[in-house]
Amino acid sequence: MQLPPLIQTFVLHFGEMGSRWGINRTVGQIYALLFVAERALNADEIVERLGLSRSNVSMGLKELQAWNLVRLQHVPGDRRDYFSTPDDIWQIVRTLVEERKKREVDPTLTLLREILMQEPRTDEERHAQARLREMHDLFELFAGWYADVRRLETERLIQLLSLGARVQRILEMKDRLLGAGPRRDEGEPGRS
Repeated sequence: MQLPPLIQTFVLHFGEMGSRWGINRTVGQIYALLFVAERALNADEIVERLGLSRSNVSMGLKELQAWNLVRLQHVPGDRRDYFSTPDDIWQIVRTLVEERKKREVDPTLTLLREILMQEPRTDEERHAQARLREMHDLFELFAGWYADVRRLETERLIQLLSLGARVQRILEMKDRLLGAGPRRDEGEPGRS
């Protein structure tokens, strides 16, 4: 690996974290390098800087393109492809969340809907279906929340995230103003 120590530390760490997030360590390292690079890099430059095989870099770049996490660029007079990450870190996060939702949440919701439409034949299936309804409702709640949040402008999203626990105080104030206490289901704290 031919990188300055600060960058190498980040690239190695991001590769390790990537493997914990369900992506190949090499893909994580490629992404980390592109993220901190001053300019778009071509595959040969990535191979040289990370000390990886050309085939690993090519496969990693294809995976990152499939996730919409890198941009393909062309340099006039150069036939090679150059790759970079979006400059806006919020766009990166939005893309990551959207892609994970498409790959993980949406198929799970589809399966849960199909299962819930089936007629249970036994008590065991009725019990399982009731539990799956709870999971479905939670996933639907998250999906609806995500749909609302993804429409927020970045500045508003930052404000929302900065509120933290103060959201609870805002909700309590709303309840006092409207004269209604929070609606909570028995045994489910925080659900309203």
